[in-house]
Amino acid sequence: MFAQTSPASDSTTIRWEGKWSTPKERFQPIPKKAIMYSAILPGLGQVYNRQYWKVPIIYAGMAAAFIAYDFNSSRYETYKKAYIARIDNNPSTTDEFVGLYTDANLKTLQDSYKRFADMTILFTAVGFAIQSLDALTAAHLKNFDVSKDISFRFSPTVLPSGQIGIAMIFKTH
Repeated sequence: MFAQTSPASDSTTIRWEGKWSTPKERFQPIPKKAIMYSAILPGLGQVYNRQYWKVPIIYAGMAAAFIAYDFNSSRYETYKKAYIARIDNNPSTTDEFVGLYTDANLKTLQDSYKRFADMTILFTAVGFAIQSLDALTAAHLKNFDVSKDISFRFSPTVLPSGQIGIAMIFKTH
């Protein structure tokens, strides 16, 4: 419509643009809240920071971790039962891997899948920590100003000792 300013009691200018409004302030998240939200529910800190695109990535990673853990733990249990059936000294008990794997092979497979399941838990915990730290750093850097005046360049230089080197020159205007 038309921009008409009216005097206000403070430094804020009220404008008429179809309705009376004041200028919006930029959203500045509180880092402690962001990490607290991410610790309570993965991805909630990213929602608080208004980085909605990260939430599906976090939940896809969690789904992959749960699927990997389920696969590895079920294989571990399968090979564990087969190994126990082999070493119980009862000739009437058999397992599905007779003629396919030796006792040593079953023990190795059992140990391997146990290790894979444990590593999946470890990597899931690391992923949880990473998404929490991502929410914290994103909250800190939400309104960080990256202007074109901050730059650096490399330049050849001669050192006081007469040696030739490369200098990194920072330019901040």
